[in-house]
Amino acid sequence: MKQCSVAIVGVTGLVGAATLALLEERQFPVKRLYLLASDRSAGEFREFRGEAHTVQALTNFDFTQTDICFFCAGSELAEVYVAQAAACGNIVLDKSAFFRYHDDVPLVIPEVNVSALSYYHKKNIIANPNCNTIPIAVALKPIYDAVGISRLNVATYQSVSGSGKEAITELMEQAKQLLEGRSIHPKVYPQQIAFNVLPHIDKFHENGYTWEEMKIVLEMRKIFNDNALAINPTTVRVPVFYGHAAAVHIETDDKITTRAALVLLEQAPGLKLITGQHPYPTPALDAQGNDFVYVGRVREDISHERGLNLWVVADNLRKGAALNAIQVAEELVRSYL
Repeated sequence: MKQCSVAIVGVTGLVGAATLALLEERQFPVKRLYLLASDRSAGEFREFRGEAHTVQALTNFDFTQTDICFFCAGSELAEVYVAQAAACGNIVLDKSAFFRYHDDVPLVIPEVNVSALSYYHKKNIIANPNCNTIPIAVALKPIYDAVGISRLNVATYQSVSGSGKEAITELMEQAKQLLEGRSIHPKVYPQQIAFNVLPHIDKFHENGYTWEEMKIVLEMRKIFNDNALAINPTTVRVPVFYGHAAAVHIETDDKITTRAALVLLEQAPGLKLITGQHPYPTPALDAQGNDFVYVGRVREDISHERGLNLWVVADNLRKGAALNAIQVAEELVRSYL
């Protein structure tokens, strides 16, 4: 593949670190590498292919030096710097939510809608879906193509790493404090997260859903190009360090049996079907540190003649964020550049 000069914005964060590691693991054709972060992180070092690279400040970086930029930062930084990088000739893969709902920006999962890359040149920006949307969409794709899906009910169980390094520290500290009989003082989350679950991720929308839940609705419809798809989500933060899970209940247009669904899922790219004595994946024992979307507990819905249930698990930092963007970049280099 063509050699490219690459920048990672937000390399000192969890997703940025995963992006750096995966670029090396997958032998992405990096010609020159630039690591960018906030002013306070400038001067730190990160290793890539046996060499130390200095982290530079994002604020004064010259984006004419690079071809592809991975933005692993929030929407506030994306709003300021993504368009700037694209205007300098870069193709930007943005992992924030800022551009996901722009009609002229493709929202891409390679296993699901890789053809959407055909209009990336409109802005030279490609949006990465949410860490929940990606694994659920990968699991639904073979079933959607085979029999159609009219309705989706989903409850997610999201690890604290989705909130960043501070959230991991908060879970560790709270668990220790509670076990020692001490009081806790939540900072990252609105309430205690250790030994607890919080059905509250992101801000509440006026309709009673959280913005994290509305992301699933808006993104899934855009990815499948299906505004009629009915989606009812509940997103929950759980005291797990890495890996998101989801209980997915779908109503299909045409009837599909468990056996037929298992055959489709077993053959689908990016998926690993879990069967046997314990027919389900877990975040800690299966997803963490791995690149597959894991699916188990596949069964027909006893309350609906065209219903099907799935349990979906994936590493939120890898396939839920870093890996998906790198797969998109690989397809760009292979087919478009």
